[in-house]
Amino acid sequence: MRGLASYPREVKIFLVASLISSAGGALMWPLITMFVFKELGRTVTDAGLAVLVMSLGGIFGQLLGGSLYHRLGVKRLIVGGVGLNALFLLLLPYGSGQWHLFLLLMCLIGFFNSMALPAIQAFIGFRFTERRAELFNIIYVANNIGVALGTAISGFLAQISYNLSFILNGLISALFAGFFWVYLNKVQKTQGKFHVEKKKENADKKNNWNLMLNYKIYFFMGLGSFFIWLANCVWNNGVSPYTISRGMPEWNYSILWTLNGILIFVAQPLISWIKRVFAATELRQMTASAVFYMLGYVMILSFHTYSSMVLAMVLITLGEMLISPAIPSFISDHTGKSAPFYLGLVGGMGVAGRVVGPYAMGVLFDWNGLVPVAALAVLISILSIASFMIHGLFNRDKVRRMA
Repeated sequence: MRGLASYPREVKIFLVASLISSAGGALMWPLITMFVFKELGRTVTDAGLAVLVMSLGGIFGQLLGGSLYHRLGVKRLIVGGVGLNALFLLLLPYGSGQWHLFLLLMCLIGFFNSMALPAIQAFIGFRFTERRAELFNIIYVANNIGVALGTAISGFLAQISYNLSFILNGLISALFAGFFWVYLNKVQKTQGKFHVEKKKENADKKNNWNLMLNYKIYFFMGLGSFFIWLANCVWNNGVSPYTISRGMPEWNYSILWTLNGILIFVAQPLISWIKRVFAATELRQMTASAVFYMLGYVMILSFHTYSSMVLAMVLITLGEMLISPAIPSFISDHTGKSAPFYLGLVGGMGVAGRVVGPYAMGVLFDWNGLVPVAALAVLISILSIASFMIHGLFNRDKVRRMA
C-alpha cells in the first residue's frame, strides 16, 4: 500500500471525512443490544428484533441505492441518504420510550444509511479507476481508525447516557452529509456531471432482471457475505449479553471493538503478507476471510473467557480485513457500468444476514446462553467458506484474463 502523499488532496479530505463519520457510527452500533437489554429492560430476543428491523431497512436501502445510481445521480443518493439518516438518529432518543416508534426509527435509520453505501462505493470505483482496489482498502482502514476512536469512548458514554451516543452520531452524520454536498458540487464544477447528476445514457442498457440472471458473477459471493454477516451476529446477540450477565461493565465489550479498529490499522503488514503468500487474488481473499471467521467462532465456542473473546476478535478482524475491500473491488473490476447495481445487490444480501441473525441468536441466547449461539456461528461460517469456493470456481477464468 503506497503512502498517502501520492494521493491527490481530495482523497485525503475524503479519508478524513470517512474517519469522522465512522467514529460517529461507532458511538452507537456496538451498544444497541446493550441499550435494549439493559436500559429498556427488554429481552435479548427483543434486542435482536430491533437490529433485525434496522437490517431489514438496510436491505431495501442497499437494493434501491444500487438501482437508482444512474437515475438519480450520486449527489442526491449520498447527501439525501446520509442527511435523512442523521435526522432519524437525532429523533431516536425521543422514540425510545415507545417500543413500536423505536422500531420504526431503527428501520428508517437502517434504510437511509444503507441507501448511500452503493453510491459511495460506485463513485470511488468510477472516479479512481486505476487505483480503486488500493483506495478501497485505504478507505476501509480510515473507517476503522474511526471505529477504534468511537468505540474507545462508546462504553464510557453509555455509562453517562445512551441517548448522548445517538445524538452525537446524528450530528456527525449531518456533518458528513454537508461534506458530501460541498465535495460533490466541487467535483461537478471541475470534472463535469458524469458521476454527480443523473445521466441515463451512461446507465447500462440491460434491465435489472437481465443483470440478476447473470448469477455467477454475484450470487455465491453474496451468499458467502450473507453467511458471514449472519454468523457475526454472535457478537451483539451472544457475547454482548454474555458479558453483561457475567457482571462485566459496558467498556469491556467496547474494548473488543476498539481492538478491532486498532488491528485494522496496525495489522496491514500482516494482511499484505497473507495476500502475497496465500491469497493473491480477490477470490482467494474471500475464502481465506471465511476461514479466519470460522476460527474465531471456534474460539468463542470452545472457551468462554474474556481472553478467548479477545483472541477471537483478532482472528475475525483478519477475516474482515481480507473481505471488506475484496468484494467492492471485484465487483468494480468485473461488472463495468452495472457495478452500482451489483454493489447494492451483494450488499443487500450481506445485510440480509443481519436480519436473520440477531433474532435467531437472540432466541438461542434466551434459551441456553452463549453455547448454542457460538455453535450456530461455526456452522454458518463453514457454509460461507463453501459459498466463496463455488464463487471462485465460477470466476477463476476472469482472474486469469486479468492477470
